[in-house]
Amino acid sequence: MTKAAVIIPARHGATRFPGKPLALIAGKPMIQHVYERSKKARLAGEVFVATDNAEIFNTVVALGGAAIMTKETHLTGTDRIAEAARDLPFTVIVNVQGDEPLIEPDMIDAVIELMQDDRASMGTLKKKITTPCDIFDPNIVKVVTDAEGFALYFSRSTIPYLRDVFDGKSTLTSMDTMNSSGILYYKHIGIYGYRKEVLLRLSQLPESELERAEKLEQLRTLTNGYKIKVAETDFDTIAVDRPEDIGKVERWLNTYS
Repeated sequence: MTKAAVIIPARHGATRFPGKPLALIAGKPMIQHVYERSKKARLAGEVFVATDNAEIFNTVVALGGAAIMTKETHLTGTDRIAEAARDLPFTVIVNVQGDEPLIEPDMIDAVIELMQDDRASMGTLKKKITTPCDIFDPNIVKVVTDAEGFALYFSRSTIPYLRDVFDGKSTLTSMDTMNSSGILYYKHIGIYGYRKEVLLRLSQLPESELERAEKLEQLRTLTNGYKIKVAETDFDTIAVDRPEDIGKVERWLNTYS
């Protein structure tokens, strides 16, 4: 079995929501929710929080968790986990976003299982889109894969584009037309597994033109010839981007937990 660890990047100075990892959700800091749910993954040997902030570090340690202090200058979560992973004795690193308090342990296990394929440099997840407007929503990243489940491309655009169906449309009111076409659309779920050596290499590579255009870090991986294997999941998450998203998470917790 692959020796895997979860690293949760947690930056204090988020532009839209400063101090976000410490925001209370149902009485607990968000980073505690993410950490505790990640610890339930069966295939992860350890869970670490990588942060640039002493208060976040101390919060994790106080709850009995493992935390690693990293530089404040990192531009991306990938760079932060690469620094944290450098001296860790694990061959696979799973990046669980620090603003995903509803992450499912089974999602982490699914990504680790993908890395059993020696051809995969990275692993990630996709979920079937069932709401027609999501197909055209640039905030929902779409992914297309080959016959063996390896990513061909990720995009904020509508991929694949059904020329004979869409004909200039920017929205649909029903999935019926889509279903009749035989084409399924998938939303990318932003959890990543990396082979450690690939993670360290990617963190040293410059931003690619496609990555810069779409604002999608995973395109650096594809641009540089690395393969990303994708598994389908039935789970979804609610990311906390702004303070008002906390209410959505609390309503979910009140309903399903």
